[in-house]
Amino acid sequence: MEHRASSSLLLCLLLLSLFNVDNTVSAQQKFGINYGQIANNLPDPTRVAGLLQSMNVNKVKLYDADPKVLTAFANTGVEFIIAIGNENIQTMATSPGAARQWVSQHVQPFIPATRITCITVGNEVFGNNDMGMAANLVPAMQAVHDALVAAGLAGQVTVSSAHSAAVLASSFPPSSGAFQESFAPYIKPLLDFHSKTGSAFLFNAYPFFAYKGDPGSVSLPYVLFQPNAGVRDGGLVYDNMLYAQIDAVYAAMKVMGHTDIPVKISETGWPSKGDEDEVGASAQNAAAYNGNLMQRVAMGQGTPLKPNVPVDVFVFALFNENMKPGPASERNYGLFYPNGSPVYTINAGSPGGSSSGGGAGSVGRTFDPYSSQNMFSAASRLRRLSLWTLLLVLPMLSALLW
Repeated sequence: MEHRASSSLLLCLLLLSLFNVDNTVSAQQKFGINYGQIANNLPDPTRVAGLLQSMNVNKVKLYDADPKVLTAFANTGVEFIIAIGNENIQTMATSPGAARQWVSQHVQPFIPATRITCITVGNEVFGNNDMGMAANLVPAMQAVHDALVAAGLAGQVTVSSAHSAAVLASSFPPSSGAFQESFAPYIKPLLDFHSKTGSAFLFNAYPFFAYKGDPGSVSLPYVLFQPNAGVRDGGLVYDNMLYAQIDAVYAAMKVMGHTDIPVKISETGWPSKGDEDEVGASAQNAAAYNGNLMQRVAMGQGTPLKPNVPVDVFVFALFNENMKPGPASERNYGLFYPNGSPVYTINAGSPGGSSSGGGAGSVGRTFDPYSSQNMFSAASRLRRLSLWTLLLVLPMLSALLW
């Protein structure tokens, strides 16, 4: 009986290890990913679901509410932020029925199989100087929230809106952070809404733009999370620009009377390629920026102003998108090419990066297991290997039991 019991225990342990093989590839990633689809060569969402599961990424932000994506991710446990476009803000603000219909069509059919946790209403509204849209933003957000309340979903789905750095009139030093005065009449009710509903302020932050705009004055190690002397602001020292930008938003909200609203980075990233005049756009710098950022997120690190509040980040973006307008950099923010192969290898060695930049092909432990392989085929091979191992070993263990 003792021999049989020990064999039974061995069998159980083997089964558990095989069925959980996908989860042993790497630790659960704590960052999210932006899944943009402005391209004509992207893989089917069902393949994307497998890719993200193999990476152990469990948070995704969309720029719409694509039913194919939401269906493909059913029962995966992945959390989704879905979006209502700027073109729909006025309709939502002036017609509560439109908000209820949108929730009925784009949220209710997918919950609870797909974990929708937030709806963004508009993107970078305060960056386009459209005062009419700015005035309609909070009423639209309130209408969507009310629709969620009516559907019994307000306890699990929050409402927010993503903002660019243009919302700030001042961001340096971080303690001087302040919102644009012209938008103050709209930002105050926005913050009141966040406070009342418990939703986060979403901020799109790109240190790349600061470096590209003035590479002679902006330190590359400072924007890439590499070792540098840092910047002092009173009693606080900042060794990277992203954390300084986050704390500038906290300072701006405090001026408006709010210290109770979390800030999440809804977009940040670095392009692997750009036009000739886009200084700093390279695979090496992209690998350094994203790799060093992911290390810090994995450590649960907070900003100097909020050291006990882990930074919450959605990296931009999952794929290179070949149909995005604008400079070449806009089409080269992806971690992956559409065929599933990585654009560069991310160094996830010692925290803080290295002076060498941690670039593509760098030596060290990579953040994910793919190296230069195609992730779609790699994940498939892993599942086949697990199954064959199970089929080969089970008969031997069954013989031991009997």
